[in-house]
Amino acid sequence: MSLTLYELRGLDDRRYSLFSWRAKLALAHKGLAHERVAVRVSDKAPIAFSGQNKVPILRDGEEVVVDSWRIAEHLEDRYPDRPRLFDGAGARALAQFVAGFVDRQLLPRLAPLLIIDVTAIVDAEDGAHLRRQIEAAFKRPLEELAGSRDKDIVAFRRLLDPARLVLAKHEFLSGTAPGYADYVLFSLFQWARMVSPFEVLDAADRMAVWRERLLDLHGGLARAAPARAASPRPA
Repeated sequence: MSLTLYELRGLDDRRYSLFSWRAKLALAHKGLAHERVAVRVSDKAPIAFSGQNKVPILRDGEEVVVDSWRIAEHLEDRYPDRPRLFDGAGARALAQFVAGFVDRQLLPRLAPLLIIDVTAIVDAEDGAHLRRQIEAAFKRPLEELAGSRDKDIVAFRRLLDPARLVLAKHEFLSGTAPGYADYVLFSLFQWARMVSPFEVLDAADRMAVWRERLLDLHGGLARAAPARAASPRPA
């Protein structure tokens, strides 16, 4: 067995892609040793072998798997004897719903507030590449997108209420133990923690308590990653 994960890299070897973090946490959950290969956002030549230009990419022997959701399914199906990412009937469908909610509702609301900070953790070429992409998509300068984030973050936090309802009774979204649904939502906060000094959660929020649990999982894998935001410890 030979596993290689391709992921984005910024300055100081900062591996900041939220989608790559989903794959990394899935691999850690399964207890699967793997090599990690970093690529720059503006130079996708190293991943041309995959037939597309996005990370994460997992090479499992001769098989190439692209997209974080497909990687999770591949790991679950290929290594069923390892700890389950989707534990219990219907868990895979529910995790896919969480992924859709994060990617289509939460990420589009949070990313514009923080993307200007991403340009500070990548080199000049990658920063210019990101600026062109995001400003073309939103038709506004990055500075304007971030200009009202102290106010806009309040609306983002309200979107987390469905997760708070679950976490009022359970330690994890997946119940008594973490599952892929937790890793998907957590990846958004790990990305924010790594790219921006702006704190997206209030310390008194039960979401912050849950985030601390995820940071400590798998030997503190996520907590060991370099952060720009010093997430306040919940009281």
